[in-house]
Amino acid sequence: MNYREAGVNIEEGYRAVDTYRGLAAGTLGSLRDAVLNGIGSFAGMLSLKNIPAFPSMEEPVLVCGTDGVGTKLDIAFKMQKYDTVGIDCTAMCVNDILCHGARPLFFLDYLACGKLDAGIASELVRGVAAGCRETGCVLLGGETAEMPGFYDEGKYDLAGFAVGIADRHRIVNGAAIREGDALLGLASSGPHSNGFSLIRKVIPILEEDFGGMPIGRALLEPTRIYVKPVLELLEKLPLHGMAHITGGGFYENIPRMFAGRRFDAVIQNKRWTIPPIFNRIAYSAACGAAALNKTGAGAESAGAELLAEDSALRRMMFNTFNMGIGFVIALDRADLPRAVELLDNRGFPAWEIGTVTAGSGQVRFE
Repeated sequence: MNYREAGVNIEEGYRAVDTYRGLAAGTLGSLRDAVLNGIGSFAGMLSLKNIPAFPSMEEPVLVCGTDGVGTKLDIAFKMQKYDTVGIDCTAMCVNDILCHGARPLFFLDYLACGKLDAGIASELVRGVAAGCRETGCVLLGGETAEMPGFYDEGKYDLAGFAVGIADRHRIVNGAAIREGDALLGLASSGPHSNGFSLIRKVIPILEEDFGGMPIGRALLEPTRIYVKPVLELLEKLPLHGMAHITGGGFYENIPRMFAGRRFDAVIQNKRWTIPPIFNRIAYSAACGAAALNKTGAGAESAGAELLAEDSALRRMMFNTFNMGIGFVIALDRADLPRAVELLDNRGFPAWEIGTVTAGSGQVRFE
């Protein structure tokens, strides 16, 4: 028996890597002179000295984050649409390190499967590369692992990590947050890459019409990447704290930017309109099997009513999903108009969604 008979097709792996090489080259951008080698080496190398921002930094600090796409991948497999979840993979990592004011430098991905299809693998990595280009970081390397008998055939897992850089005295760590700061919420593009274990249970029919498209396609809308507009904002205004609204929703993520200090976040959720996809999820989560009798606009309307009436459902949704707000910034209220204007001009709708008050690290809704 040889390796191929055991289930590992080395030649298919070579075909995938050939595609990755071109995709990675397309992410070099302004860091072209800093990258010392290409895909195919045992390790990726990047010269910190050749990074454009490096010379102006007093004390450069590397900032790292890692994450995966999670069970959103299952919807991609069922819809046979593989080119967006790679963007999710990149976004989940770079948005996290952005919370500390870091400029992402490079990204590495890890792709695992039971039986490798170079075409599918290339589409997944194509999304990763697209996310890197949008971020301004380099796809520096990665790993593709074919593990027959461990992963089901046709299933892939995708994760990665990002490394960025920040000047130590400009790191955003929540130390500047004070009572009375405004909380600015930036619009999400949907559920991003969180809560899909629940979504897959309550929305089993992915072909259901949702605003003229299958709801499965709407659920695959990739995670919004906030890096470029927020870094621009950091150059113009002092930002006191930042939070990426991922798993755990508002209740878990907003207090993380307080860094253990005794503040609460008071949220006025009527300051923005909750996107219809969350109303649709809320309806099915509340009604269970009975929800199959109502879909489309009727389900969305019923879900909005349930969210307004059922406090337990509302808490569960805000504790699981971003509910239309993918990133939150704490800043001086006087700087709020300039921040909103800049973000709106860059295509990132933003609203004042609340206030920082004295407290014990809680999120309260009013």
